[in-house]
Amino acid sequence: GFSVEFAEHRQYFPGDDIGNIDWKVYGRSDRLYIKQYEEETNLKAYILIDASKSMGFRRDGSVSKLEYAAYLAAGLTYLMMKQQDATGLAIYDESVRRFYEPHLTYSYMKLLLTELSNLQPNAKTSTANALSSLAERIKRRGLIIVISDFLDDTKSVITALKHFRHRKNEVIAFQVLDDSELNLDFPADAVFTDLETGERMPTQVSAVRSAYKKAVNTFVHDLKSRCFENDIDYALLSTSTPFDKALTAYLTRRKKMF
Repeated sequence: GFSVEFAEHRQYFPGDDIGNIDWKVYGRSDRLYIKQYEEETNLKAYILIDASKSMGFRRDGSVSKLEYAAYLAAGLTYLMMKQQDATGLAIYDESVRRFYEPHLTYSYMKLLLTELSNLQPNAKTSTANALSSLAERIKRRGLIIVISDFLDDTKSVITALKHFRHRKNEVIAFQVLDDSELNLDFPADAVFTDLETGERMPTQVSAVRSAYKKAVNTFVHDLKSRCFENDIDYALLSTSTPFDKALTAYLTRRKKMF
């Protein structure tokens, strides 16, 4: 059935339904406020962000993968709440760090945007474990949006994403990578440092670039194919593409989502 639940007050603006004015509040404050309601039948959306140390990678002068993910999540949060879809947020690394149930109020949107603006990379990646935990935690069917570099075991990641599909959720996987991760466009000799373990590896880039690019292309194609096989929508996003352009291009392709 259809029902609504009172959520909060906000200031009255011309054009608002006068039937929602709270006259008791007006009597106490001499100001017009309206009651905002949250429709319990609205779409429930969850944005799940990988905030592990690997997401902190950036090239000089560019945004990190985590900053890019935060911008993308902020844009999605605004768009979904604007069209009256309750939105929640989860931050994870090797476990779930923060979890916010979906709600549909202006104050809640501010809370989520503040959380996104303060994101810092931390700990190792365990996307599969964190997503499996979240799949058990999210009980109500809705839209699941995962933003990660997915630098984890692909089979385990897909198994975790399938948990959401088994619960009849729609699932979208945004894979965020830096161009240099895709192309290995570094100087001839470089020392690479694992952001999660601290391990350092001197490398003659020109000697391994071809094999590296082939391996990365195989990895990305495998993840994309497995997502397709399991009715999980997939999009590869490069941090070199402005997030608003990337989001617009995706939404154009997926007009039915919003």
